[in-house]
Amino acid sequence: MQATFKALLLEQQDNGPVASIRELTNEELPAGDVLVQVEYSSLNYKDGMILNGRGGLVRHYPHVAGIDLAGTVLESSDPRHRPGDAVILTGYRVGEIHWGGYAQRARLHGDWLVPRPAGYSARQAMAAGTAGLTAMLAVQALEDQGLHPDAGEVLVTGASGGVGSLAVRLLARLGYTVAAVTGRRENVDYLRQLGAQEVLPREELATAPAKPLLSERWAGCVDTVGGDSLAHVLAGMAYGRSVAACGLAGGAELHTTVLPFLLRGISLLGIDSVLCSVDRRLAAWERLGETLPGTELDAITHEIGLDEVPAHAERILQGQVRGRLVVRLDPDDH
Repeated sequence: MQATFKALLLEQQDNGPVASIRELTNEELPAGDVLVQVEYSSLNYKDGMILNGRGGLVRHYPHVAGIDLAGTVLESSDPRHRPGDAVILTGYRVGEIHWGGYAQRARLHGDWLVPRPAGYSARQAMAAGTAGLTAMLAVQALEDQGLHPDAGEVLVTGASGGVGSLAVRLLARLGYTVAAVTGRRENVDYLRQLGAQEVLPREELATAPAKPLLSERWAGCVDTVGGDSLAHVLAGMAYGRSVAACGLAGGAELHTTVLPFLLRGISLLGIDSVLCSVDRRLAAWERLGETLPGTELDAITHEIGLDEVPAHAERILQGQVRGRLVVRLDPDDH
């Protein structure tokens, strides 16, 4: 094992955190019972917030961000994980309060790791990552509330982003009629290729609804946007149907009325992939692997190097990233 490895280290400066590539040693890693050689990570909206010092998600510096990682166990005192095992990590506030995946090595707690899904390479597992897990949890939550492919049109907001893209593809693969919302006209063909039968401009849903209740239109919704867009969607849900809320790209505040809940009996379902139970996590990963082959993930994935992460972090906050960005860690280059 090499004495040092590369990491994208965040250090606090007067004007906010600054990221730079540094050489670190194993002794500088935080506590944990499993040492992992990281092969791939990914770039998510939350990573963009962390790298740009937004939201107060990181309290202690220096820090290594990256909320996802896939790699191979190097050392372990946890009997569930042996050297050579292929593992992935998403959630558990890794990349926020514990050092994350933007380094060639990570020391982690065994409770946080799950086996890499069968049929996925490390790169493909990160093409899914938190986004894929969240999308699958959202779809399963809607189905638990009675959604089925014959129920009608299912809406996906923020459909060009990571969670949105994967939600569109998952729903289409499962036989649902999908309507996708995007703010970028150039993404229309991309969303249709993923399986959306209708693509709506963001402007159609971007403002709070003019009335507390609109015409009943949607049989279900995976909402990655929040804010006024979510308020608009709630007013247009069909009777007894549900919205799975899993993002806040459009804002954390929700200005609505109780009428959709009282008069139409709709449900607003909160989706959390960070601290969900291991059983739910494993079931979602298994179904994800069965529903979405790795080759399909390749089609919506763009690969970047560790040194490219800071520039793309700003782009993802501006809604300029389509699909999934995976981060290559180049384990042999250190």
